[in-house]
Amino acid sequence: MIPPPTACLAGHQFPLAQIQFVIEKLVLAARTSLRGAERVCGIVAEFFGVAWETPHHTTARTWLLRIGLYQLTRPKEQADDWVWLVDHTVQIGQEKCLVVLGVRLSELPPSGECLRLQHLTPLAVLPVTHSDQHVVHEQLEQTVATTGVPRAILGDHGGDLQAGVRRFCDEHPVTSNLYDVAHKAATRLKSRLEGDERWAKFCTGASQTKFQTQQTEWAFLVPPAQRSKARYMNLEPLLNWATRTLRVLDEQPAATLRHGTPERLEEKFGWLREYRAALTEWSEWQTLTSSTVDEVRRYGYAADSAARVARRLEPAVSTPSGQALRDELVAFVTAESAAARPGERLPGSSEILESALGQLKSLEGDHQKGGFTGLLLSLGALVGRLDATTIGTALHATPWKLVPQWLAKHFGQTLNSKRRETYAHNSGSAPNPR
Repeated sequence: MIPPPTACLAGHQFPLAQIQFVIEKLVLAARTSLRGAERVCGIVAEFFGVAWETPHHTTARTWLLRIGLYQLTRPKEQADDWVWLVDHTVQIGQEKCLVVLGVRLSELPPSGECLRLQHLTPLAVLPVTHSDQHVVHEQLEQTVATTGVPRAILGDHGGDLQAGVRRFCDEHPVTSNLYDVAHKAATRLKSRLEGDERWAKFCTGASQTKFQTQQTEWAFLVPPAQRSKARYMNLEPLLNWATRTLRVLDEQPAATLRHGTPERLEEKFGWLREYRAALTEWSEWQTLTSSTVDEVRRYGYAADSAARVARRLEPAVSTPSGQALRDELVAFVTAESAAARPGERLPGSSEILESALGQLKSLEGDHQKGGFTGLLLSLGALVGRLDATTIGTALHATPWKLVPQWLAKHFGQTLNSKRRETYAHNSGSAPNPR
């Protein structure tokens, strides 16, 4: 149901209901671009006969950034049960941004439910040109002023981030340094696959098959694209494709052969036969790692986590290598769960932070190719609970002038600004295109 027109928000030419519709429903829920939201808002107003003016996309952008800045900088309750989820995000250029999202243990969803964006609170968005363990440590110490010393910090244990977190935890013994289960599982899978010479040949075969079949009658059997980033966290589609296509080769169903001959099918996909045993083993490893991740994602690190994981993994083990992997995963969960106090449940997956960063990049669209922009502030609006009251409070408490002040303090000059300045400087001397 379309919200009815109401009186304009104080200081605004648009009613709060319309602002909420554009930001919460179109941009954040439907993931419509800002320009798209402008067009949709106009179409909806015309179709339903709502007496709304259509806000320009730049107006929607100012709303979004003001709400994001408010959510990021509003006072948070000081407590000893905060858990920080931390990660670095990068784009082109030298900048690297530390993102810290928080959740209190007292506000975790019920056991068995995954963390969602609305459960999180934005605590810090800190872009820097240079980052090392000392910078990370200093950034974490700054964040203490927001929540107090956290109960735990959860991250992917990568590079300078992990070194800075470790130093912070050494200085604050009450803070546990937790390893994200998805990244740990991916490292276990990676070490096995990179040590298996069959795997490299299989990946090459899949890439060649994609190239050779995407313009043929077998285009509907093209293998999925292989990701260059976080590859070992996203193997399931590729392994599923190979297993199912191998079954098609064996059974040659009539529905498939309507589109081509058995000889052509064999020509393009017959190479999969030599990987039959390997696919069984690789799929077992994938099942073991994904089951472990799902269990910890839902139930966290707690006293019974290792036993819970062990019970879930046991039926999936059918090879000696699978048994070895199962033992490693249970040992890892045992070690991480040792940080949990009696009756305590600590988050074990930071995938929801990855999801937030993914949504940010989706919102930025092509802008992310030009390095960080002011839209980085919108991360504050992407997480947490957003409703009409929060939006109204945010716009009242955060005038636009605070946004450029924050950006100037944390960003300096963006890549797009440098580009415009450079080409504007020499545009007068550009050669005649004739």
